[in-house]
Amino acid sequence: MAARNFIRTIIVETPSRPGNLGKVTMAIGSEGGDIGDIVTKQIGPFSTVRDITVHCENPEQFERVLVAVEALGNGIHIHSVSDDVLLAHEGGKIHMTSRVEIRSLADLRRVYTPGVAEVCRVIEKDPSKARYYTSIGNTVAIVTDGTAILGLGNIGAVAGMPVMEGKAALFDRLAGISAVPILLDTSDPDEIVQTVKNIAPGFGGILLEDIGSPHCFEIEERLKADLSIPVMHDDQHGTAVVTLAAVIQACRATGTDLSKAKVGQIGLGAAGLAICRMFLAYGVEQMVGVDRQAVALDRLQSFGGTPANSIQELMETCDIVISTTGVPGLINPGWVRKGQIILALSNPKPEIEPEIALSAGAAYAADGRSVNNVLGFPGIFRGALNAQATDITHEMLVTAAKAIADCAKPGELVPQPLDLDVHRAVASAVEQVAHHPKNSI
Repeated sequence: MAARNFIRTIIVETPSRPGNLGKVTMAIGSEGGDIGDIVTKQIGPFSTVRDITVHCENPEQFERVLVAVEALGNGIHIHSVSDDVLLAHEGGKIHMTSRVEIRSLADLRRVYTPGVAEVCRVIEKDPSKARYYTSIGNTVAIVTDGTAILGLGNIGAVAGMPVMEGKAALFDRLAGISAVPILLDTSDPDEIVQTVKNIAPGFGGILLEDIGSPHCFEIEERLKADLSIPVMHDDQHGTAVVTLAAVIQACRATGTDLSKAKVGQIGLGAAGLAICRMFLAYGVEQMVGVDRQAVALDRLQSFGGTPANSIQELMETCDIVISTTGVPGLINPGWVRKGQIILALSNPKPEIEPEIALSAGAAYAADGRSVNNVLGFPGIFRGALNAQATDITHEMLVTAAKAIADCAKPGELVPQPLDLDVHRAVASAVEQVAHHPKNSI
């Protein structure tokens, strides 16, 4: 018998009459499909919705199953087809819950009316008390306009909601922070800035997420200037923190002095420029970058870096090379210098495969699979919120990178991202320096 390794779940709505589920299962069986779990999701007066897991030999057989079920007609309808990933997202990944029990009238009077009026008066007299008597001090807004979602590009804010929900779930799980996705139906910097400023009183911090370049730079800079709460664009600074941590570890493994090394950055988009700024803040003396856009090279110079004329020139002169271009195979193996450290971070395909870079003479090579932003943003915001910081500085970010690197075990480029001890270490390190910020990002 052929293996039935093609498994999908169909979400089927049937009229609420006896026999309709049997018709669906018979249709599946008629095309040779096997049935796994059947889960009733919703029962109404007129229809019932069920998740039915179907095992088939291949996608073609599964397509025949779908046709057979849809052909039943008479109100029987397939709403959607899910795999395991889609199933994990059904209904969304986050849900707001109450932190207090409301089981009696006494509870109601204490947490709502009339008792809540007293708390309102306290905050009216001293707005800073809102940090203690509301969720504001432990809540972060995750703001996106959907213009740079993962590697998918400008797919819109609603299509980016699964990413924002994922960030919120990680904030809660790894740092105990309540995070709220905010989807903006505009990519105009003026509208984004004004909208975020208008909602900012309800949050202790702002995480900008998947906002494209170049308007992401202006938006972050303006919000940091106008708001007195931490603001961070994760695609820039979260990526830069984890990249610095990875390079610190690579330098330890190869005996390289990072501060004295010449570091090259290929690609000066949001992440690339932030990486350059992070390394300069760390104390790297020579930071070189290359990009097709002249404006990106001008930005690099304004931050203290040096433009290179070509990728080949950068490869020939730099001890450490980082690449974030999104272009697979961009780095020619013939350009690799003996003893170089190379981090080609584009996903899913790097600019050069680590095995190829190593065989070409690199002392250390890695791709972007391990360099995950989740190692940075939960602990960074936990530390900033604990310290009641008004902004996030480069000193705080460099400290976060060092803390991540120090948590890595021998042989690891960076620690396991779900290790709670790592996030506690990052939060503690950031909180310690947050009281004395030096250089704003």
